[in-house]
This record gives sequence, structure tokens and C-alpha cells, in this order.
Amino acid sequence: MDHNVPRAITVGLRLRGVDILTAYEDGAADMDDSALLDRATELGRVLFTHDDDLLAEATKRQQEDIPFGGVLYVHQMGTTIGACISNLELISNAGEPKDLMNRVEFLPL
Repeated sequence: MDHNVPRAITVGLRLRGVDILTAYEDGAADMDDSALLDRATELGRVLFTHDDDLLAEATKRQQEDIPFGGVLYVHQMGTTIGACISNLELISNAGEPKDLMNRVEFLPL
């Protein structure tokens, strides 16, 4: 989870048994977008964000063929917390992080 994601989404996913690591818990909350995406990739994780700048970084990497662990993006006003939880749980249960390598997926589904 990027540092800008509401805590309620993290809590809701954990209550459903989804393995979540927040940027704060990892000590990565102060990293810039590029370093945060590198850190998520290093850990073999997909990064969920509301941050347009992080979305731009992922898109740049796609265009320049730079590998990254994947980004799940939703605009801050794009959906409800409940819908985010449901969508993220579905994605988590439907596959593995490697399935989202070098991809950007937009929520809601």
C-alpha cells in the first residue's frame, strides 16, 4: 500500500485475510515514487495507490521497458472504500503478484 491509501482499506483487506504491507510498515513512506516502486518490485509485491504521480512513473517504465512489480490504481474519488476492498480482494485471490508484473490496472474493475 502506498502511503496515501486510507487505513480503512488496509484494515478491511486484512480482515479478509489478504497479505498487506504498507509503505509505513516497511519504512518506505518517505521514499519518492520511483524508489517506492523499486522497493515494491524488490519485495515481489504489487503497489496499490491513489497517486497520479506514481501512475505516471509506472507508465514511464512501461514505455521505457523498465521492469516493475505492477501497480493497481484508483482515483481518490473513483470509488468507495468498500468497492476498493472488494476489488483488491478479488485480484489477490485470482492470481499471483507475478501476473501483474509490468502492468497497470485501474479500479474499479
